[in-house]
Amino acid sequence: MNILTHAEKRTYGAIVIGSGVAGGWAAKEFCDKGIKTLVLERGRKVTHNEDYPTTLMSPWEFPHRGRLTNEEIAENPVVSKCYAFREDAKQFFVKDKEHPYIQDKPFDWIRGYQVGGKSLLWARQTQRWSKYDFEGPARDGFAVPWPISYDDVAPWYSHVEYFAGISGNKDGLDSLPDGDFLPAFELNCVEKHFQKELKKMYQDRHVIVARCAHLSEPREIHYQQGRGRCLSRNLCQRGCPYGGYFSSNASTLPWAAKTGNLTLRPDSVVESIIYDEKKQKAVGVRVVDANTKEMIEYYAKVVFVTAAAINTNLLLLNSTSHRFPNGLGNDSGVLGKYVAFHNYRASISAEYDGYLDTKTEGSRPTSGYIPRFRNVYKQETNFLRGYAAGMSAGRGNSSDRSGLGESLKNSLLNPKINQNWYAGSHMMGETIPKENNRVWLDDKQKDAWGVPLLHMSVGYDDNDDKMVKDFIEQFTEMYTKAGFTNIRSRDTKQPAGLDIHEMGGCRMGSDPKTSMLNKWNQMHAVKNVFVTDGASMTSTSTQNPSLTYMALTARAVDYAVKEMKKGNL
Repeated sequence: MNILTHAEKRTYGAIVIGSGVAGGWAAKEFCDKGIKTLVLERGRKVTHNEDYPTTLMSPWEFPHRGRLTNEEIAENPVVSKCYAFREDAKQFFVKDKEHPYIQDKPFDWIRGYQVGGKSLLWARQTQRWSKYDFEGPARDGFAVPWPISYDDVAPWYSHVEYFAGISGNKDGLDSLPDGDFLPAFELNCVEKHFQKELKKMYQDRHVIVARCAHLSEPREIHYQQGRGRCLSRNLCQRGCPYGGYFSSNASTLPWAAKTGNLTLRPDSVVESIIYDEKKQKAVGVRVVDANTKEMIEYYAKVVFVTAAAINTNLLLLNSTSHRFPNGLGNDSGVLGKYVAFHNYRASISAEYDGYLDTKTEGSRPTSGYIPRFRNVYKQETNFLRGYAAGMSAGRGNSSDRSGLGESLKNSLLNPKINQNWYAGSHMMGETIPKENNRVWLDDKQKDAWGVPLLHMSVGYDDNDDKMVKDFIEQFTEMYTKAGFTNIRSRDTKQPAGLDIHEMGGCRMGSDPKTSMLNKWNQMHAVKNVFVTDGASMTSTSTQNPSLTYMALTARAVDYAVKEMKKGNL
């Protein structure tokens, strides 16, 4: 009889740290390829459908009608700023008191610690990068050049789009490449009006339906996942009982589990990655059980770090050894530096007095989208890079709620259609990775699991201010030319972080002296460690980043498995 030792029982082909968008894809790809895979999630177990307590509740079933109490807001000054942190979804967010961090500059760090991570909470917008986005750093000299091009990632975009299910149109824009799409949701009449007017006035500015990870018309592959059509309930942050949008819980993790190759361990805080000085590679990870605080070690041939950008930086900084005293693989000294994000500070609103015989009814899970049009092909403004924007319009009802008794009842039962349509846009600007935008470990304070607290010093600069100014000027001009009135713009001056698109700190690059990862998301200095979440991003572009994390993850797993079979890992 072959009796396994305790260490052998804790040994796998691959360890994946984190179970969100990237971690779920790593698990799915490894398991599909026959690799016994351990997924470690620091948060609690959340099973699709079983653990969505509010998903089918009606508005009147919530004690506070969906709102937070004053006490909850006071106890959570950071996370309560997030649009989705409400009574119906607060169970999926990290509470401020429970997981502190040190803000050397104000930074709103929004987190979701559970199986599925923030894939239960994301806004589900999925735009591909273009070749111009990957070429940006090489052209203007900020950050380091990407070691990959659009052509390297394009087949992997298609791979993940087909499985995840992405709704969108074939728009034929070189600045926003088309993908493998399900049928698109529709723009309404005022959004189409803006689309038509922009097309008449500008050659390089377009309004399209934003691509989104929703099953408008499921394929057979989606039914095999146990998922169904999106019903446009727009209650996605509760967890979708139909699997209508892509999440790790509804898609990649159950698929991986069906192979028999997946071991999922929630409540597992990964304290550090174990580096073997003699073997000159990582051999496993140290885990603190979230409940018992017991330290356990797990071992594998390859380690994929997909803990979300900031936590990935924290973990690698805490993974020290004689060989790597400043963090695992950190020969370049760039670990924790060049953190970037998306600039969401500016917005604009307006009214339109046409189409008064029409109003909006029902909902959809996406909006209009205006791809980046600044500095796409060449440098043409006084700021670097550019911005994309969301765009939506609507016309709803209103009721006079000032009366009492029968008059109030009649008013509520007979709402009046609002006179004009409203329209609005918000910017999503690319920030430039800079060395002084960084995170590092505190040398004294630790959290409840013995892991050092993280310092964050990440903020805006003059380039971001110029971009905000340009967004407001350009969209005021476009709205005016399109016949909108009562145009109002706003710069919120909000701290970095609420975009929830933090990236960098463990960036890709061709030169080991200025980067952490090579073109396969593989550590230059530790060949069996890969980072495929937002920490790996060399620059941020303007598109929502999750689709790119998925594609990079699937691509990296494919490479890692081939290298494992060759005996190189």
